[in-house]
This record gives sequence, structure tokens and C-alpha cells, in this order.
Amino acid sequence: MPARPPERSRLSQRLSGLRRLFGKRNLASAGHCASAQSIRDYFRLKAHGQGYTLSHSQQRVIDCMAQQAGMLFGPAAQTPPSLYLHGAVGRGKSWLLDGFFQALPIQQKQRLHFHEFFARLHQGMFRHREQEDALAATLDELLQDCRVLCFDEFHVHDIGDAMLITRLYKALFQRGILLLVTSNYPPEGLLPNPLYHARFKPVIDLINARMQVMEVGGPHDYRSQARTHAHQLFTQGHYVWPATPAQRLALDLPSRDAAPQPITVGNRVLQARLCEGRRVGFTFNDLCEQPTAVMDYLELCRRFDHWIIDELPELDECSIAIQQRFINLIDVLYDQDKHLTLLGRQPLHESLAGNAIDLARTRSRLGQLAEVREPA
Repeated sequence: MPARPPERSRLSQRLSGLRRLFGKRNLASAGHCASAQSIRDYFRLKAHGQGYTLSHSQQRVIDCMAQQAGMLFGPAAQTPPSLYLHGAVGRGKSWLLDGFFQALPIQQKQRLHFHEFFARLHQGMFRHREQEDALAATLDELLQDCRVLCFDEFHVHDIGDAMLITRLYKALFQRGILLLVTSNYPPEGLLPNPLYHARFKPVIDLINARMQVMEVGGPHDYRSQARTHAHQLFTQGHYVWPATPAQRLALDLPSRDAAPQPITVGNRVLQARLCEGRRVGFTFNDLCEQPTAVMDYLELCRRFDHWIIDELPELDECSIAIQQRFINLIDVLYDQDKHLTLLGRQPLHESLAGNAIDLARTRSRLGQLAEVREPA
């Protein structure tokens, strides 16, 4: 029978093992704390550098994001609850989302405007339509090893989209992905059409059950505050009115009677009024009074950086469908950061009257364009 090791030796081995165990835990705990603190430090420095004073609700969101980062990189490496941010336009939702995305020290992350992701999802499901689970195959293709997925400007207005979104959210949660979403609406305000709202309730319940829902409030619309956007193309754009021949000549813009030029976009042909290099011009009718879609705008954004949209009408005289196309178009141009010159016959605020649900966001974004008017 082998001799038993001395009692002191066994005790030493146990103490050595405990030190190694607790040492690992302390290192993991230190990593957890460092990850959380790095998020707080990032936002503090970012706000200071941009001259912002964080609102109470913004600070609450940052604290929540810090906790999420700590859980992601903590000892158990668990997926924290997802986060749904809602609030009025210009309250810093996208700023918070972008900051968290930039501060996370991992490569397995994606940040997309919801329009863009949903367009890719539709295209992918069409390609994989012969497979047993086209949604799963498409998500495998789009997400790969993604651990953190950020959706900006989430909203739902179509019941067909709503049913797919229900399946999408369930699939994302099943994959253990940390989902961060911004929206102008609380979950209960999604798909407000009373004809369809009840059918969308399952995804509202899912959001409330699986996501931490937080409002980003505060008295200020940060987009309305004059500040430098040297790094943003969209905010260097212009709103030109009443779009006289002299203004067009001075700004090198096409004339009102410019002949249409056909541009192939996917399987369709759109009529442009200018197409040279990375510049493209359309009338409002060309883009918004025709049955165009977000996928068309995204394809055009891949080809053109400087956009001209002519003949902006009074939106309240347009149908809701036309207003919604214009809203979607501005969302895409803003998110893809394209330079925009918009031309109309009257002051911008008069042209942007209307009753489409998301027009407040469009007014806020277009309000950042520099106004160019004919001298009195």
C-alpha cells in the first residue's frame, strides 16, 4: 500500500489549488470590472469631446450597457439581456448605440440600420427559398459568428413584415445573440394600425420578456443644436428654395427640365435627371411616386455618394404610401451618410407637413441641412 502523504503536504496542495482557483476568479472578476468601466469611460470622454452633458436617462442606459459588457466578458461569459431603447427624435439613441458598438473590444459584432438588415434578410430568404429553413440559412450567412447585433431605427408598419420580424426575433434569441435596438416607439407603439396591432402582440410580448426596455428622454433635440459635423457628409448637404435657374447654375445642379436618363437598379429601370461619376439626381416623382423600395435606395447608395432630389412637393398633399417612401429614402441616405441636395419651391417646414407616423424623424434629419434661399 502506498504511503499516505504527510498531512502538511496535503494541506499545502489544497491551499495551492485554492490560490490558483481564486486567482483565476479574481482575474475574471477584474476583466469583468474593466470591461464595464471601459464603457463608462468611453462615453464620458466622447460626451466631453463633443460638448455634451449626459441626461439622467442617457446615464442610466450607459450604466446598463456597462453591465452588459461586464457580463459578456465576465467569468461565465454569459449573454446578458438584450436592450431596447426608445424615445423622441434627437435624444441620443443612435449616439448611445454607436458608442456601445465602437467601445466593445470584439470583432464578432454588427451594427446595421434595420432597413438595411431587413432588405438583406428578404434577399437571402429568396435565395435560400428551396431550403427547409430559409430564415436559418440566411441568418447563418448574414451573422456568421456574430455575438452582438445592433439595429438602429426599428419600426414596423406592414403586417407582412411583422410576421417575419416575430420569427426573426425568436431566432436571434435562440442563437444567444445580444440584441440592441433603437426605436422612436415603445414596444406597445409598434405597428399602431388597429387592424393589425393585435397580430403583432406576440413580438411585443417577446420584446418585453427578453429585452430590457428603456426610454431615452431629456428636454433637448441634439440634432437641432448648431454644431460642427465635419466628419458627416449628410449634414453638409443643402436645402435649396425656391430652386431658381440662377440657384441651379450657381450650385451646378441640373435644370428643372433636364431629360430623364435610365438607370438600371436590380431588375428595374429608374429615371434619373443626372448621372455622372458618384453624383446622381432624381425628381421626387422619380423616386417616391413610383413603386420603389428600400432595396433600390441601398443599391443606389453603393453607387453614388452625392444625391440631388428635385421638386419636393407639399407632403401633406401626397398619399401616406408616398410619404412613407420619402421617409424611408431619407432614413437610408442619413444612415449611409450620403451628401444630399434637396430642392423645393417653399421653406422646408412648409413642405414637410404631413401625417405619416415617422415624419418627425425626417423633419429632424432634414433640419440639419443648410438652407440656401434666393436673396430677397
